[in-house]
Amino acid sequence: MIERHFAKLRARGRLSGEEEQGIRDAVADLRTVPADTIVVRAHDVQDHSTLLLDGILCRYKDLRNGQRQITELHVAGDFADLHSFTLKYLDHDVMSLTPCRLGIVPHTRLRDLTERFPALARSYWFSTNLDAAIHREWELSLGRRTASARVAMLLSELHQRLLLVGLADAGGYELPLTQTDIAECTGLTNVSVNRVLRELREAGAATLAAGRVRILDLSTLWRAAEFDPRYLYLG
Repeated sequence: MIERHFAKLRARGRLSGEEEQGIRDAVADLRTVPADTIVVRAHDVQDHSTLLLDGILCRYKDLRNGQRQITELHVAGDFADLHSFTLKYLDHDVMSLTPCRLGIVPHTRLRDLTERFPALARSYWFSTNLDAAIHREWELSLGRRTASARVAMLLSELHQRLLLVGLADAGGYELPLTQTDIAECTGLTNVSVNRVLRELREAGAATLAAGRVRILDLSTLWRAAEFDPRYLYLG
């Protein structure tokens, strides 16, 4: 499953056999967690970073009244908390939204890996910059996009990110999330998400049913979102 991480790295640069083996050797443990499990708790000091091998993780912050805002989704191939390597703790929680398989990379091994392979250090630095770019796009959605555009944006982004690691095709991808999960990503209510999904289906853009997104017309979906994939730096 670590091949999805390699696919993500290769999409943006060369990856040598030595570097691949170095990454494999850096993974000290494999863990499987069920859905709705906190993987990283805010403000806990971290001595490792978590590589998502399979499933969907989310970053989130919440209020005392229990309202939660998901600030980013992570898909297979992503480091979910690479930031903790330098920050030492996160200001937010990381939780599994689906059953997940995780690779645990101790910070001592991550330091050795990046010192041995400067190109990998730059790649991982890039990935933290990419997280920041995604956060900015989500902030734009929450602040300015319509309800329909917010959901269309989320479906468009996930399609591109999952294509990168071989988990999507032109016709769609698996997305085993609840409407509550989507509502917490987009700052909407469950009722609004249900209405928007109906609007996107009736517009011939996309459908979400039985845990699968079907892309009916990609250009229609992108227009609904005003989606510009350049913030994902896929080239």
